[in-house]
Amino acid sequence: MPLTLQQIRKNCQTARERMATARKEHWAFGAFNIDDESTLRAIIRAAVKKQAPILVEVSHGEVTDIGLDNVRDLVDNFKRDYGVEIYVNLDHSPSVEAAKAGIDAGFEFIHIDISQADHNASDVDIINATKQVVEYAKLTGALVESEPHYFSGSSNLHNETIDYEEIRKTFSTPIGAKAFVDATGIDTYAAAVGNLHGKYPVPKKLDLKLLKRIREAINCNISLHGGSDTPGHYFRDAVTIGVTKININSDMRYAYRMSLEKTLKDHPDEYSVAKLISKDVIPAVQAVVESKIVDFHSAGKAVVH
Repeated sequence: MPLTLQQIRKNCQTARERMATARKEHWAFGAFNIDDESTLRAIIRAAVKKQAPILVEVSHGEVTDIGLDNVRDLVDNFKRDYGVEIYVNLDHSPSVEAAKAGIDAGFEFIHIDISQADHNASDVDIINATKQVVEYAKLTGALVESEPHYFSGSSNLHNETIDYEEIRKTFSTPIGAKAFVDATGIDTYAAAVGNLHGKYPVPKKLDLKLLKRIREAINCNISLHGGSDTPGHYFRDAVTIGVTKININSDMRYAYRMSLEKTLKDHPDEYSVAKLISKDVIPAVQAVVESKIVDFHSAGKAVVH
């Protein structure tokens, strides 16, 4: 059942207030990507068990597969049935038009990422597109997230090692972050401090000193993308510094695939794959989400309205 504009605005205002609370109390929302209903169910169960507020998010691929309105309805159904504090984020929206569609669908969080869609996008292109989304989001009060650079990696299993000398060239800077926030008016800045999308052969390393300097330079929310395969101590320190949103995808996808392959191998005569997913896959993904919630210090922080 579609939400009314009044309901959407109320949800967005609550989300905005809760992000402020997270920063004040030093915890972060886990933003977990969904590929299907089973992934969503795993996230919900983890949130219920840990009594944690959560974001579920879909990027362009998932939007194409599931549909914006279907995502909104699925989340609202689970929200009602399980009594969880949950919001929806449109992740890496590739265009102004796609971001506007997410706002119209009632998503509380919108990430506009022109540089991800076009690696050659100029600074002016990125700023202008982001400003358009910020202005349009005033319709509902949705929180807008962006960054002034291409974010490395992909939500997959990578075999190559991390070339930190190359990655450092794309690190955020305090001066650059402030200039971008001032130019666009965004609510959330996606910082690059060693985090990158995907799983790699070696753990990721975050420059927490740089993150602290960025936190001191800007007054909006800070998010960390590419949270998978990052040692938990970095997250615990990051939320203490003031990060309030951390994205997780690849760790969940890896758990999903590995557990699915194992259960299919263990049960060669079972053709109801849905039963195997419920029995083995959902718990595996749920365990990943629970571990992140603990690292993000968000366990026990849920407020159900």
